[in-house]
Amino acid sequence: MKLFIDTANIAHIKECQSLGILDGVTTNPSLMAKEGIKGSKNILNHYVEICRLVDGDISAEVIATDYEGMIREGGELASLHRNIVVKVPMLKEGIRAIKTLSGKGIKTNCTLVFSASQALLAAKAGATYVSPFLGRLDDVSTDGLELIAQIRKIFNNYKFATKILSASLRHPMHVVKCAEIGSDVATAPYAVLMALFNHPLTDTGIERFLSDFKKSQG
Repeated sequence: MKLFIDTANIAHIKECQSLGILDGVTTNPSLMAKEGIKGSKNILNHYVEICRLVDGDISAEVIATDYEGMIREGGELASLHRNIVVKVPMLKEGIRAIKTLSGKGIKTNCTLVFSASQALLAAKAGATYVSPFLGRLDDVSTDGLELIAQIRKIFNNYKFATKILSASLRHPMHVVKCAEIGSDVATAPYAVLMALFNHPLTDTGIERFLSDFKKSQG
């Protein structure tokens, strides 16, 4: 399973890249705004900077919700760098746009997926990725992991090339369970990725090793 970071924070991207665990990045206008990046030109330049840092798929989201606008923005984003994946919302016109963009050889990520039927439509349209949002489903008392399992079974049944990019992950067990189910990618915030390293027994074990070493040195 590949690990992506869900952020627009350059420092966090650099750190994860230096650790050797990063396969790609997902971001969106909200994450850009969080980092104080405003204006179309600045946002596009930021996408390019991320692409230069990470040699993997970088999801960049369209703002438009109409077909023509999504095609126009999608083409502009795809022209920025070969690693760009165009994020398109799960809408009727979004599915239509995914079909067109995919036909042009542009990688796409169908975002805001909350049901297996939506994932099926995105796969039929040729999406490179579908992004089911686990955490947001959990927030409304729905089992987000069950959705990942449903999509995995459907994609396996019909050998869809579309990859499952599990998103809205809130804690390390979300990542682990996605790996068990067979999600192709898990994208998570910096804090969740860092939490994957942690275990109290590891901490106490290191403390004991160091203590024993000091004793052995007199």
